[in-house]
Amino acid sequence: MSTPSKTKTPMPFARFEWMIAWRYLRAKRAEGGVSVMTWISLIGITLAVFALIATLSVRSGFRTDFVQTILGTNAHVTVYKSAEVDEFGRLDRKIYDYDAMAERLRGVDGVTRAAPLVRGQVMGNKGGRNAGVEIYGITAANLKTIPNVANPEEAFGDINRFAEGIAIGFGVARELGVSSGDRIKLISPNGVKTAFGTSPRIKAFEVMYIFKAGRADIDRTRVYMPLAQAQSFFNREGAADEIEVMVEQPEAIDDLQLAILRAGGDRTQLWTWTDASGGFLRALEIEDNVMFIILSILVLVAAMNIVSGLIMLVKNKGRDIGILRTMGLSEGSILRIFFICGAFTGLIGTALGVILGCLFALYIDPIFSFVNAIAGGGVWDPEIRGLYRLPAELRFEDVMTAVMLSLGLSFIVTIFPARRAARMNPVEALRYE
Repeated sequence: MSTPSKTKTPMPFARFEWMIAWRYLRAKRAEGGVSVMTWISLIGITLAVFALIATLSVRSGFRTDFVQTILGTNAHVTVYKSAEVDEFGRLDRKIYDYDAMAERLRGVDGVTRAAPLVRGQVMGNKGGRNAGVEIYGITAANLKTIPNVANPEEAFGDINRFAEGIAIGFGVARELGVSSGDRIKLISPNGVKTAFGTSPRIKAFEVMYIFKAGRADIDRTRVYMPLAQAQSFFNREGAADEIEVMVEQPEAIDDLQLAILRAGGDRTQLWTWTDASGGFLRALEIEDNVMFIILSILVLVAAMNIVSGLIMLVKNKGRDIGILRTMGLSEGSILRIFFICGAFTGLIGTALGVILGCLFALYIDPIFSFVNAIAGGGVWDPEIRGLYRLPAELRFEDVMTAVMLSLGLSFIVTIFPARRAARMNPVEALRYE
């Protein structure tokens, strides 16, 4: 007596399921426009993923560039004294023991630099041109420790001759029409006090060094002057206005504030780079989150096109579904066949979107140069935006975020029409064909 042979159940996602799905994806244009809908879905997913990666890369690049420029040009912590009333009844905020104070600050663990500064706002003049500038009085040795000044994107002149004149930003030089070796006048309203009042102080300085720090708003206002010259120019003999402190880990500046306050002594107050730029960074983070949500919705809308295409495919292939079911295919096999159809579209669209998004992030400068040339210039004005270029930083986590979001949404929305196909009654499917 022979035993009945058991029917072997095929493994999920068997070869025949892939073959049937591939034949359905190659549906002819005459079959209800399924092929057209597939192409629309593919293009929609591609553009959505491209937009998401491009936006995330520009967002990351913009924040990184902004923070690096701020930290590379400005103090991580500005240390100053609270006001006290002097013997004449005037408020005095000057630091007289600035050398000793700077030495104590350098002794704090995590502090890399402490430089006394004299600051003031004056008018720069060359011929018939004027520009409002901000003077930073600093020693030559400390000037060379400022990254974006000592090692800028572009530089003209010799920083080693700073003690003989002044160093100015690229924007100031352009505004006044000067180059390295020219002399400019600096005009301060708070000059020499006479019996007839305070007369403006006017002094000419030779431009020894011109730097391009990376931000237009800094380059068009920043002027560095030797500390001794600045003390004399602003009537600060023997005093400094503040101490500029740099640290090893600017992102963790909050952990060092207490130690810096103790090293500064009585009446010491701090102003960190996060205090100056924290509001902008928080606003940027909120904007980033909103943009991510909007672009995620865009990806979802593109993924919904897959649903439309699959519904049309199921409708057109009703007879085929009935035949396959009568041949012994299970509901699971039918579900997987149509799931493969939708998932394959999402997979290909995601891959193409990743390629386009990565190419855009890598070649953003030539792309914008081309767009700027076509538009006749003015597409990216650094004077308005504060940056000389649109930065982009391609990060692996951003690409994976876009990939997982696109594939996840594509796979999820594909399940519903695939289940509809699997639950179709084969008798009813064949009856109305």
